[in-house]
Amino acid sequence: MFGKTKVAIMGTGNIAEVMARTLKKMRGVNCYAVGSRSQDRADTFARTHGIKKAYGSYLELVCDPKVDLIYIATPHSEHFANVKLAIEHGKAVLCEKAFMLNEKQARQIFQFAEEKKVFVSEAMWTRFLPFNDTIRQVIAGGTIGEPMMLSANLGYNIAGKQRIMDPSLGGGALLDIGVYPLNFASMVFGDDVTDIASIGTLNPGGVDEQDSITLRYRNGRMAVLNCTTRAVGDRTGMICGTRGCMVLNNINNYESLTVYDNTGKKMGFYKRPRQITGYEYEVRACIRAMKKGFLECPEMPHAETLKMLNMMDFIRHQLNVVYPCEMPIVQTVQESVKAAEQPAVESTVDNIAGSAVEDTIENAVENTADHGSEEE
Repeated sequence: MFGKTKVAIMGTGNIAEVMARTLKKMRGVNCYAVGSRSQDRADTFARTHGIKKAYGSYLELVCDPKVDLIYIATPHSEHFANVKLAIEHGKAVLCEKAFMLNEKQARQIFQFAEEKKVFVSEAMWTRFLPFNDTIRQVIAGGTIGEPMMLSANLGYNIAGKQRIMDPSLGGGALLDIGVYPLNFASMVFGDDVTDIASIGTLNPGGVDEQDSITLRYRNGRMAVLNCTTRAVGDRTGMICGTRGCMVLNNINNYESLTVYDNTGKKMGFYKRPRQITGYEYEVRACIRAMKKGFLECPEMPHAETLKMLNMMDFIRHQLNVVYPCEMPIVQTVQESVKAAEQPAVESTVDNIAGSAVEDTIENAVENTADHGSEEE
């Protein structure tokens, strides 16, 4: 890469708008191109944000030799096919959260990227915020003692949006909103989780509208996390220690941190630094990593993405949320159990699920990719 890094945006929904506004204000970055399934939408988006290139197909976008990095802002259901397309054409990728529908898809993508030697990162943007250093420093300072309990709440009244209510788009509160409290807990307490207990409410289509999740860690710590698409939440995160607590305003985009001792006395207040939108940090991290020849971002390594998706897979299992591209596997297993009345069925089912899951998910996602919206 010489001169400004040319970034392209795949998708023209709300989150793509935020990224475009961010890129236009960044130094050393050129918001160079946008791609859509509709030439009209691409042209409108490009005019609105002063973008040079507008493509009416994703294939045209990834074939542009001048593109250095593609930011993918399409629905969850399309991430697999979109990221794979970009990797096939040697394009570095920053893909919106949740990175994939499940851990299996993410493993396939990371393996493919490794084979092709192409950079890929999940755009879990709160992982890249510099305010995370402030949180770690306050905890290390010992004012609140040893952190033992964490809580986080995030809610937006968005249950009526298609991408939220439609299972074929990977909808639901967990993948869209719950991913933030889960990542917050992971950043503070780590990933040594021994138990997960989840409860939620599902819409008629079978996706979760509200979730309450409790995590227990090996060292006795606990995290209680709530997310909802049916109500407006306070977006607060609280870390409770043996000598005090700290309260974060807005875990979705840290605004401030207040520290209290065991009497409730205010011991410190920290405000986030000035920023464009906050998205600039993940873009800069990708550019730094790419210039160093890395295939992933240290701030959000592939292993962490896989851990988060593994956890969300488990939570979805508890909630009984299954996406259409996963349905053939579940149906195959259920039909096999019903069709046979012998003990040997269990091993047969395991073999069916294990061998079929990779091809079934990949083919189902690719076959349905053209039917989703671009709203993210």
